[in-house]
Amino acid sequence: MPNKQKKDKDSSKKAKEEATPSLNDDGSSQRAAAGPAGAPPPTALSKVPYGASPMIRKDRRQSSSRFNLPRNRELEKLPSFKEVAAGEREELFIQKIRQCCVLFDFISDPLSDLKWKEVKRQALQEMIEYVTTQRGVITENIYPEVVQMVTMNLFRTLPPSSNPSGAEFDPEEDEPTLEAAWPHLQLIYEFLLRFLESADFQANVAKRYIDQKFVLQLLDSFDSEDPRERDFLKTTLHRIYGKFLGLRAYIRKQINNIFYRFIYETEHHNGVAELLEILGSIINGFALPLKEEHKAFLLKVLMPLHKVKSLSVYHPQLAYCVVQFLEKDPSLTEPVIMALLKYWPKTHSPKEVMFLNELEEILDVMEPAEFQRVIKPLFQQIAACVASPHFQVAERALYYWNNEYIMSLMTENANVILPIMFPVLYKNSKSHWNKTIHGLIYNALKLFMEMNQKLFDDCTQQSKLEKQKERERQRVHEEAWQKVEELAKRSPEYPLFAAEGGGALPGSMSAAAATTVEGEDDEGLMDPEKIKVEAKQLVKAPQGKPKPLLRKKSELPQDMYTQKALNEHKRPDAYLTTSPEQKNSS
Repeated sequence: MPNKQKKDKDSSKKAKEEATPSLNDDGSSQRAAAGPAGAPPPTALSKVPYGASPMIRKDRRQSSSRFNLPRNRELEKLPSFKEVAAGEREELFIQKIRQCCVLFDFISDPLSDLKWKEVKRQALQEMIEYVTTQRGVITENIYPEVVQMVTMNLFRTLPPSSNPSGAEFDPEEDEPTLEAAWPHLQLIYEFLLRFLESADFQANVAKRYIDQKFVLQLLDSFDSEDPRERDFLKTTLHRIYGKFLGLRAYIRKQINNIFYRFIYETEHHNGVAELLEILGSIINGFALPLKEEHKAFLLKVLMPLHKVKSLSVYHPQLAYCVVQFLEKDPSLTEPVIMALLKYWPKTHSPKEVMFLNELEEILDVMEPAEFQRVIKPLFQQIAACVASPHFQVAERALYYWNNEYIMSLMTENANVILPIMFPVLYKNSKSHWNKTIHGLIYNALKLFMEMNQKLFDDCTQQSKLEKQKERERQRVHEEAWQKVEELAKRSPEYPLFAAEGGGALPGSMSAAAATTVEGEDDEGLMDPEKIKVEAKQLVKAPQGKPKPLLRKKSELPQDMYTQKALNEHKRPDAYLTTSPEQKNSS
C-alpha cells in the first residue's frame, strides 16, 4: 500500500474509532462512547428512546412462561452461611440450591406465596454473595446441583406474544412483553454468571453437566421477548464459549441453524442482535488463516441476513461481524461486496441508508488491490444511489467524498470511476429537487476536477456529445410521430376521433415540450469556475457522516412500567470483549 494511502487509511480509522455517529435502533443519532478494542456494539435494550412518545399507565405488559408448579411450595428459611461451621457449609449450600428449584406463580396470582417467594429470593442473594466472596466453595458435588437448579428455573416454554388482535410482535415497533417471573429469574442468571466466573470453577468437572443439551436449551431461550433476559443470556453464553473448548463448534453450528430458520423460514426471532454480538466477539478470536468453515459462515449466513425485513434491529452487530472478517482476510472483500450488491434494496430507502453505512465501513478497511476488483459494479450502485429521488439516500452516498481514505482510492482509480459517476453528477447537478444535493454534487465535481483536470474535461465533452445525440434521437423520434399524425389526419375517421378529445397521438410531444428539449441550454454548466463557486456557496465541506435516516414511527403511547424496568436494568457486561481463552482459537 502506498504510504499516503496507508496514512489516510490509518487516520480515517482512528477518527472513526474516536467519534463515530452511531445509529440507534429507533433511527436517532447518538455519538456513542467508544468501547474497548475488539468489542462489538452492544444491543440496545429499548427500541424507543425514553420520553420520545407520551407516557401513560397501562396494564403491565407482563406475561409469564409456563412453569410446572409443585403442589407443596412452602419453604423453610435456612440459616445463613455465617451461622454454621465451615464443615457444614457445603451441605447447607446444596440445601439452598435445592430449595431454589421450587417454582412460583407470578402472573395469575402475584400475591400468592409471598412469604416463600421472599425465602427463595434471599437464598439466591446469599448464594450469589457466597460464590462471589468465598474461595474453595465450589466442590465437585455442587456442579450437578447448580445445573439442575438452573435447568428447572430457566428452561421453560416461552409465553406467546400478548400484542392486540393476535398480531405478531414487531421488534422494530412494539414494546416488549416483560417476563413476570423476572425477580427470581434475574437472580438465577446472576448466580449462574458468578458461578461460571468464579476462580474455583473447573471446566473439566463442569463439562459432564454443562453439555450440548444444556447449551441448546440456553439458545432456545434467546427467543424471549424480554430484552433483560436476552442480555443475561448473551453474557452467559459468551462465558461458556470461552471456558468450554469442546462446545465451541457445537455452539457455532446451532447459532447457524437459528439463523437459517430465521432467514429462510420464519423471519422472526427476538435474539438475533444478541447472537450476532456474541459472534462479533468470537470472530475477533479466530486464528489465521481462516478455516473454510468460517468463510462459509460469512458468505452463507451473515450476508443473507441482509435481506430480512427487520434488518434495522440487528444491523450494527451484523456490519461489525462482516468488517471483522474483512480485516482478518482481505481476500474475502470481493465476494462480500458482490453479495452486498446482490441483496441491495430496490424500494426501501431506510435499508439503503443502512447498506451505505456498512459499505463505507467496508471501504475503510479495504486494500487498494481488492478495491480495483470491484470498482465497476460498486460505483454503478453508488451512482444509482446518487441519482435516487430520496434525498437521504443521495446525501449518504455523496458523503463518501468527505472520507479521506475513500478519496485516496478514488484518486488512484479516477480513470475508471469518473466516467461512471460523471453522467449522474452532470444530470443531477440541477435536476435534483433537493438543494442540499446540488451542493454535495458540486463538491464531488470539484474534487474530481482537482484529481484530473484533463480527464474531467474529456468526460465533460463526452457528456455534451451524448446530450447532442440524445437531442438528435428525440428530433428523429418527433419527426416520425409527426408523419404518423399527418397520415392519421387523412383518415375519414379522424374528425370523429378529434371531436371525442383524441387530440395528439400517443408518443407525440407538445410544441412547448419540443421547444424545451431543442432549446435546452446547458453550456457553462460544467464550467470550472462555476463549479468552484457553487461548491463553496452550497456546501461547507461537512465533516464526518451525515445525520442518519430518521424512520418515522407510529407515535403510540408508551407503557411507563416497561420503560422504567428497562432503564433500571444493569447489564452484566457492558461489552463482550474477546477473552484470553478465545484468542487465537477457533
